[in-house]
Amino acid sequence: MKEDTIFHIFMAEDDADDQQIFTEAISSLQDNLNITMFNNGIELLHFLNNDSLKPNVIFLDLFMPKLNGKETLVNIRNQNNFDHIPVVIFSNEYNIDRISDLFEIGANRYLHKPNSFNTLANALKRTIESIRNNTLGGTAIIKYVD
Repeated sequence: MKEDTIFHIFMAEDDADDQQIFTEAISSLQDNLNITMFNNGIELLHFLNNDSLKPNVIFLDLFMPKLNGKETLVNIRNQNNFDHIPVVIFSNEYNIDRISDLFEIGANRYLHKPNSFNTLANALKRTIESIRNNTLGGTAIIKYVD
C-alpha cells in the first residue's frame, strides 16, 4: 500500500449510474480520497496484479457480469499479498445469510446501497472511518438512517 496522505479507493461496479453517484459521494467528503473505478472484477484483478498502486480499501458490487463480487472477493483473498486490503461489499441485496457467507470468505464490511445521495455520502464516511480506525479488526455491516 502506498504510504501517503491520499486514501486510495478501488471500486468494481458495472452500473454507470452507480459509478457516477458513488464517485460524486466520495468527492463530496473532501477528505483526500482518490477513487479508481473498474467496470467488473476482471478489470480490478488485472490492475491489482499489474500496477504498483494498491488501494486502502476495495468496494465490490455483488452482482456484476463476467466476475461477480463474491468471485472477485475469493480471487482477492486467494492472493496473500492482498490480505492487508479491506474489502467492502456494496449491494442492493440485504440477505443476512449471504452477508455471513461473504464475511466467512474474507469481506470486511458490508454496505447496503442507500436510496439517497446524502445517505450514501454519510454511509461512505462511516465506512471509511471504520476502516481507518479498525483496518481488518473484524467485520461490520454499515448501518444508516434514510
